[in-house]
Amino acid sequence: MFTILKYLCPFTLFINQRNMSKFLQALCYPTPRLKPRILDACFRNKVVVITGASRGIGASVARLLMPYGVRFVFLARTEPDLNALAQEAQSYGSQVDCYAIDLRNREALAQLLPILKDRYPQVDYLFANAGKSICRSLFDSQNRLHDFDRTMEVNYRSMVYLVQTFFPALVRAKGCVIYTSSVSLLYPPAPHWSAYHASKGAADLWLCTARQEWWYLGVRIRIGYMPLVHTSMADVNPNYARLIGYSPMGAAALLIRLAMRKRFRYIPWWARISAPLARMLSSLVTWGYRQTVKSCKNHDK
Repeated sequence: MFTILKYLCPFTLFINQRNMSKFLQALCYPTPRLKPRILDACFRNKVVVITGASRGIGASVARLLMPYGVRFVFLARTEPDLNALAQEAQSYGSQVDCYAIDLRNREALAQLLPILKDRYPQVDYLFANAGKSICRSLFDSQNRLHDFDRTMEVNYRSMVYLVQTFFPALVRAKGCVIYTSSVSLLYPPAPHWSAYHASKGAADLWLCTARQEWWYLGVRIRIGYMPLVHTSMADVNPNYARLIGYSPMGAAALLIRLAMRKRFRYIPWWARISAPLARMLSSLVTWGYRQTVKSCKNHDK
């Protein structure tokens, strides 16, 4: 391909695979610029709750906001990483409260919720970033029904419980809930992602309903339909590790910008074009999905 391009246009003499990859990265995954003056105005002395804070996008959101005098509330499962991030934030002068919790644990969450409600009478921003991703066929999930429990607990149920718990605090502050969703929800359902899509879709519908019910109270709902982000969770899949995508810091910048803007949701520009097209051609997309599943089953045999 690149050999042909070289003879088509003099400017393509310098094209190689690495440059093309950089070009596509900049085109499809542009990182927004966050102006310190605006960040300071929006986040100075604000209470910011971040779930999934110990690593990935959650930790990156925290790092981008550390210089602005934020009062952080971190929730995550990995306590050593959580404490290290808290020390980093405190070095900037931020006040930090950490809660090490596995959001799949209903009993632990039930014990924590009244504490959170009592300690934080005002919450300005809630970044609901904790997530669980599972790529597994329904056939392979027959003896793994807990896959559906785990994704629902983290992606949907715990988010709903936390937002409902902080609701009075969000009303007082006219606060904002920012949820990290997936761009894949905008397309026809893909095979092997039933647990993940069901949980993310449930959260999506719940938040859209909350937006309609709470608008007059000043509580803002923001949903980021994020494309591929290279986190430790995503890159477990070797097919994703080789693809271009956002870094955790780039994704965090998008979510922070979304929190500051009036726009209800973030959708990549290319998804605004391709998702409606995929729905129009749903029969063709479905045929392609089925061929892929058939090919995978034949390969397994």
